[in-house]
Amino acid sequence: MTLTVHTISGAPRGWRILLALTFKGLDYDIRYLQASAQEQRSAEFLALNPRGKVPVLAVGGDIVLRESLAILTWLERQYPEKPIFGETPEEATRIWQSTSESCHYLRDAIHDVLSVVFNSDGSVPADGSHEMTALSEAAASLHAECHALEDLLGDQAFLAGERPSAADAVAFPEIRLIQRGIEIRQALMSAIGFANLPFSYPKLAAWMDRIAAVPGFEKPFPRIGKPSPPHDKTRKAKNDLNPLSPPSAWRSPLTSHTDLRRTGVFSYRAGNDRPAARS
Repeated sequence: MTLTVHTISGAPRGWRILLALTFKGLDYDIRYLQASAQEQRSAEFLALNPRGKVPVLAVGGDIVLRESLAILTWLERQYPEKPIFGETPEEATRIWQSTSESCHYLRDAIHDVLSVVFNSDGSVPADGSHEMTALSEAAASLHAECHALEDLLGDQAFLAGERPSAADAVAFPEIRLIQRGIEIRQALMSAIGFANLPFSYPKLAAWMDRIAAVPGFEKPFPRIGKPSPPHDKTRKAKNDLNPLSPPSAWRSPLTSHTDLRRTGVFSYRAGNDRPAARS
């Protein structure tokens, strides 16, 4: 039974599915749509999902699934080995609670900050200006969510225990967006307290390293493209957030987030921060 994921490179909700498949050790194919060509609005794709959103999971030629959480649930029922929603009621509850919080509170906080950052030219608004006040308030909410994830991790390897789960598949692409913001809008992100993510949030940094070490992680990592100019500032939908650049961009020339934390240095590599549609 062939599993084919239809998505846009870097789209966080599509990345959820790719990570879940990776965590389960399943073979799958990826069909990347070109957002710049509006392929998600083509007749061919609309036949799969009339809403024109990614991801879509096609199973052989008979089953077509849409909506990321629904796809995660199907994968768990169809392939129960290496469960991503836990084995006990308590574990399942922890995973669903973290997943729900990431889908709402974390994602909203990231959107409120990065829709401004990604749609800017990177300059820092004047202190006391309406723009800087609003951005700082949004950043405070995002810092609170990052602190909550640090507390949730505690001494455990992943968000819900010692193995990766749906909670990690949902949260990782969102946190990766923050790193992307630092890479392409360093001065602006620094002004709101995100100069160095591993230094500020060491447990999140170590967690990102552990996910990056999962066998097969490289396959779904967003592909590289050329940098694009700042977005039209009127485009602030959540669909505009797209974390692109390879592990080499945030792990090298240093070897890990620990090295980044120790030196306080981030490397920048060109990527494609074009908007992505997703569901």
